[in-house]
Formats: sequence, C-alpha cells, structure tokens
Amino acid sequence: MSLATIAVRPASTRPGRDIGFATAIILILCLFFLPVPAMVIDLGLAISIALSVLILMVALWIQRPLEFSAFPTILLVATILRLALNISTTRLILAHGSQGTTAAGYIIGGFAQLVMGGDFVIGIIVFLILVTINFLVITKGATRIAEVGARFTLDAIPGKQMAIDADLSAGLIDEKIAQLRRRELEEESAFFGSMDGASKFVRGDAIAGLIILAVNIVGGIVIGVTRHGLSVSTAADVFTKLSVGDGLVSQIPALIISLAAGLLVAKGGTRGSTDKAVLGQLGGYPNALFFAAGLMLVLGLVPGLPFLPFAMIAGLMGYVAFIIPRRLAEATANEAAELAAKEEKVRGEARSSIKEQLKAAEIDVTFSKELVAAMLPSRPEIASRVAKMRRKFARQYGFVVPEIHITDDINAPAKSYQIRIHGTVFATYQLRTREFLVIIGDGKRPNVPGDEVREPAFGVRALSINEAYVNEAKREGFKVVDPVSILLTHLSEVIHNNLSHLLSYKDMRALLDRLEPEYKKLLDEICPSQISYSTLQAVFKLLLSERVSIRNLNLILEAIAEIAPHARRPEQLVEHVRVRLSQQICGELKGDGPLNVLRLGNRWDLVFHQSVKRDAKGDVLEFDIDPRLMEQFIAEATAAIRQRLDTQTPFVLVTTAEARPYVRLIIERMFPTLAVLSQLEIARGIEVVALGSIS
Repeated sequence: MSLATIAVRPASTRPGRDIGFATAIILILCLFFLPVPAMVIDLGLAISIALSVLILMVALWIQRPLEFSAFPTILLVATILRLALNISTTRLILAHGSQGTTAAGYIIGGFAQLVMGGDFVIGIIVFLILVTINFLVITKGATRIAEVGARFTLDAIPGKQMAIDADLSAGLIDEKIAQLRRRELEEESAFFGSMDGASKFVRGDAIAGLIILAVNIVGGIVIGVTRHGLSVSTAADVFTKLSVGDGLVSQIPALIISLAAGLLVAKGGTRGSTDKAVLGQLGGYPNALFFAAGLMLVLGLVPGLPFLPFAMIAGLMGYVAFIIPRRLAEATANEAAELAAKEEKVRGEARSSIKEQLKAAEIDVTFSKELVAAMLPSRPEIASRVAKMRRKFARQYGFVVPEIHITDDINAPAKSYQIRIHGTVFATYQLRTREFLVIIGDGKRPNVPGDEVREPAFGVRALSINEAYVNEAKREGFKVVDPVSILLTHLSEVIHNNLSHLLSYKDMRALLDRLEPEYKKLLDEICPSQISYSTLQAVFKLLLSERVSIRNLNLILEAIAEIAPHARRPEQLVEHVRVRLSQQICGELKGDGPLNVLRLGNRWDLVFHQSVKRDAKGDVLEFDIDPRLMEQFIAEATAAIRQRLDTQTPFVLVTTAEARPYVRLIIERMFPTLAVLSQLEIARGIEVVALGSIS
C-alpha cells in the first residue's frame, strides 16, 4: 500500500453498512443464548468456513502486512462466530443427539462420516492431531513472531520519527509527505501491537475446542443414558461421532485462520504477494534447483525407493532451473528498455521545456553544420581525450573543471567551432578538417605548398597544408598538428585562461567538504566569523586567474587564517597566500632548471610606489598612475618581454610586493600567460638567473 493509498482511504463507510455490521454482531451474540434450528447452524458453519478461506486468500495476496491492518478485528469476529456456533451445536447435540448423526445439521454429520469413516476413534485421533498442529506449531510460532515484531516495531518508532524529521528539515520531503509517513508509522505500530494480542485469540480457541469436545462427549453419554434410555455403548458411539464432527468443523476454520495469521506476521519486511515472495526467492537461485534436482534423481535410483515420483520432481526442478535465467534476462531487458524509454521521454521533455532553454552549459564546444559531419568519426577520440584533459586539470589545479559538452549549432560561422563558457563565446576558429598545421613561429617555412595562418591557441605563425604533404613536412623537421589536436589544444588553453570563471560556489563547497576534520575545524573558526564563504571563493578565483593551483588547500586555509584578522579584502588575502605558496609557485614556474627573472627596474618600482594611494592606516585606497607614464611603461615592457620571448627561454617578471597586483593587471592585457611575482614570492633555495630589467 503506497502513501497515496493511505491518503485516499475513505473516512467512513456507505450509509447502512455500519448498521448491517452491528446487526450481524448482535445475531452472533444471540447464538450464545437462543436455540437455533439445524438448518441455520449449517448456514453459519458454511459462513465460518468461507470466511476462514477468504482470510487466508487475502493474507496470501497482500503486498505487505500493513495492508491487512483489520486482521486482528476480523480474527476476533471469526473466533466469536465459531464459539457461538459451538454453543449452538452443543445445545443441539445434547438435546437431539439420540436422533442420529444429522441431529446437529448435515455439515457436522457429513464431516463426521467423511473424516472418521464410521469409527469415532479415528475422528478423535484426527481431531487431536489438528488441535496439536494448530496449538503447538502454527499458533505458538505465530505468537512468538508477533511478540518480537511488536517489540522491535515499537523500539524503532523514535528512530523512524527522527528520520522523517531529518528528511523534512533537509527538504527531501514536504510537510504532506511527512504527515503521511507519520500516519503510516502509527498504523504500523498499532497493527503489530494488535497482532501480538490477537494471536492469543487463536490459542484460546484451540483450548476451548478441546474443552467443548470433552463436555459434549461426557454430557452426551450421560444424557443419552439417563434421558433417552440408550445403552452406554450406543450413547458413546452416537454422541462421540457428533462431538468429534462438531470439533472438526470448528477446528478446520481455526486451522486455516491460524495459518493466515502465521503467514501475515511471518511476512515481515518482505514486499509483494506471498507467491512472489516465496516462489521468487526459492526459484531465484538456479544452481540450488539443479543441485536439488540431481539429489532427487539419485534418490529415485536408490534400490527400494519408487523411481517415478522422484524422477518427476527432478525433471520439474531441472526445467524450472533451466528456464529461470532466461526469464530473468528477458525481464531485465524489458525493464532496461522501459527505463531507457522513460529517461528519453524525460530528457525530451526537459529539452523542450522553457526552463531548460535558460540553462547554459559551463563549457560548450559548438560545431557548425559543416564540421558536424566531418568530425563525427573523431567523436570517440575527442571524448576520450577530453576526459584525460579534465583529469589532468584536476591533478594540476586541485578542482574538477565542469563537463565539456560538444554540440552543434546551425547558426555558427561556416566550417568553424566556438568555445563557450557559461553560454558566452570566448574563442572561435575556422578549422580545416582535411588539412594539418605546421608550426612555424618566427622560423622559415617548409618547402611544401600551403596557406599561412595563425595557430588558435597561442597565435603563432603556422602553415595549413594538405594531408598528402604531412610526411614531407615531418622529414624537414617541422612539427605537424592534426585537426583534433588543434581543437583540443585550443580548448585547453581557453580553460587555462578562464579557470577563475569555472570555479563555482558549489565546486568550492565540494572541496571544503573533503577536508580533514582538523582543517574543517579551522574553516569553522574563520568562516563566517572573520571572512565570508564568498570572500573565500574570491580568493580561490584570484589564485586560479594567475594559474596558481589550489590543490594545497590546507596550506591556503592556514595562510588565510593568519591574515584574516588583519585584512578582509580578497586582494590582500591573496598576496599573503601567494607568499606562503612561494615554494609551490616557483617550483611550477622554474621546471627542471633555474628560475629566470626579468626585473621591473628601480625607476618603474618608484613610479608604481608613488601611484599607490594609501590612507592614514596604510590601507590602499586607489592606484592612480599618469596616463603618459602608463603608455611609456607598456611600450618599454612590451619591447623587453618580446626580446626575451624570442629566445624561447621561459621566465617570470619580478617586482615589489606592493606593485605586483598592478603590474600584473597591466601586463596580462598583452601577455596573459606571463607570470608576475613579487620579491617576497621567490622561495628560499631557488636558483635565480637575472635576464635583465625593464628600465
């Protein structure tokens, strides 16, 4: 029964039904006191048997025990009905037993003849066996299961209530669903508590059956001898048959209802009807069925045992074991197909929804309609290399860049691709899919025909040549790049230059959630009491904007904790963090050799120092430099930097700690990949080689 089923359960029955039910209960009570003809007794016994069979069938078909929550009430009514019928049949047996085996109705006489076969001793033995099975086996086990189930259900209520409150607080469910779950929990606890008490009805019914049988036999013999003048043997034969027949008619429905109660409480947490729960789990292991079938076949071959029954059972079990895997495979395939169809339907609806149109992929590579068909064979290679690229970024910079979506756009420029970040085009390039690029730089051209172009990632000179001339260009010692590598190199460089745009607040919280417990305590000390989480994100973004990795998150938090009481602006925090990360920064920039540096020069150090305006406390208010000096600095810095770049020697620009942010702000416009360090960021033990100065 689902929560929705519980929610729509009717609060009241139809008019007149409650009056009819109350009338039926009154009629049952009348059976205890009023004499009833044998025909009515037959009707009542038939109703008792039919009710017990109906209860058993419902217990077999329900999905879980709580769906039959009315079982304790029905059990009580059925028990009272049987006891009332026992009283009525006892009255008829004792009053008219001398008239024969049909004195208490044809049902009792028929059961007496069917079960006993004319011998009351057989009937007594069968009756005692039924009572023993009912009382000692079924009822005792069901009672124990009900007791344990009630105890554990009641013990688990506080925990389940807390789980519901936690889901409600976390927003996983709303108030309506929480109310439905609480109501279901209350019904579950009430049901198992009622089942614990209802099982006592069944045990009492079995004991009452034994007492009634003994009273009927003894009382019948006494009445037959003293009132009707029968001999002791005749009276014993007649009244014993009637009493045993009455007991059998009562005990068979009692046994059926006991079985239903046992099935109900034994179901426990298993969902589904009983046949699915039992047969599905018994037949869910083909190897066990094969083994059992083989054992049955061996028993059939044992001398002295009948072969046919064991062979039939072995064949049936073997067939079931053979067919089950195929049925399971078909069911799994059908479920997978249905699930895929549902997911595709959901995706289709999502794509067509207006809200979905408002969402923009964080990183999107869009092909024009001409490139879509040309790049289709390379899609698997692109996907594989993109995955490797994301892993490389994660190792290098300490966070996972967003997924890279590859789409097509009929409005894109012809034969070109666009690299978009958050829906904005950051780079575009016309890709010649059947041509390769020969990287020239400032060197000479290869002796092959081609068009001179600019390589998209770094803007260096290149030659676009036909595929037929690739080997010839390689023999001349030139580096040749295929179209897929051109695209991915361009994409990698765009991501490098925009790392700060890709670190979302969600990504930052995911990084912080992976911290060790000690550093989580440190984070709690500084956030949000000293700095906000948005300021912390701004610090990470500023570091990434200059390609400084944030993988050493513990050291970054320690550095922020040191400076946070004295500075709140992200720019001030970043400068202190960079000093603490100097070993990491210098190690990444110098590679295997020394750290080559180009100094700013004393003149420009003084200019930048004078351009920084401070207040009385020494905090920076603004950066105000004369425009003519700015133009002169840009000209001199560009000339000096290009001169060093021509030598193909990697280097960094070094200035004072005070001027570094502003020098970087100017230099990144012309040379975005050139690192600008302060003198304080030169780590100890680093070999430094001065290449000159801007002066």
